[in-house]
Amino acid sequence: MNTIKRALISLTDKSGIEEFAKELSLLGIELLSTGGTAAKIRDSGIEVMDVSEFTGFPEMLDGRVKTLHPKVHGGILNQRSNKEHQEQCAQYGLKNIDIIAVNLYAFEKTIADPNCSLADAIENIDIGGPTMLRASAKNFHDVTVIVDPADYAQVLQEIKATGNTTLKTRFRLAAKVFKLTSTYDTTISAWLEKVDIDSNAYFQ
Repeated sequence: MNTIKRALISLTDKSGIEEFAKELSLLGIELLSTGGTAAKIRDSGIEVMDVSEFTGFPEMLDGRVKTLHPKVHGGILNQRSNKEHQEQCAQYGLKNIDIIAVNLYAFEKTIADPNCSLADAIENIDIGGPTMLRASAKNFHDVTVIVDPADYAQVLQEIKATGNTTLKTRFRLAAKVFKLTSTYDTTISAWLEKVDIDSNAYFQ
């Protein structure tokens, strides 16, 4: 019997997503998603719930606020073996999110365009993605976090075999998250350090 009940999938790199989502769905795992990822999954004939329906709160501010919600982060960060956490989850109606499959806005690709403006760069700084990834990686004991489509196959194989991923796999995937987010933030800071804000029209 699966101990994994729910997965949230929100991707820039959507390679392999149809097959991954299909396999999760066949395993009885509820799928949550956002924007274009939700549309792609739905277009493949797979049932998926929009995160806005899950949280009861709409996406807003041109998509800047989608997953930054207690029902998402409480669902990720609660420790399943912690009695007080579980009492609070019951009190506030928080449901576990057991898999997070997320990759980030393509900031590096955006700034590779020689005509990239500061406004374009700023809008391609991902906020919700790194926040979910770091929360999931911190709670690796209970949550499987995936940033690389190359890891889909192993995750599915383990769930099919035992109903969950192994702690060793979850720990490896968590370490992968912090390496990614560190590189991502370093790329952003290095680019911003080169910007002459006095001559830039972003705030004008």
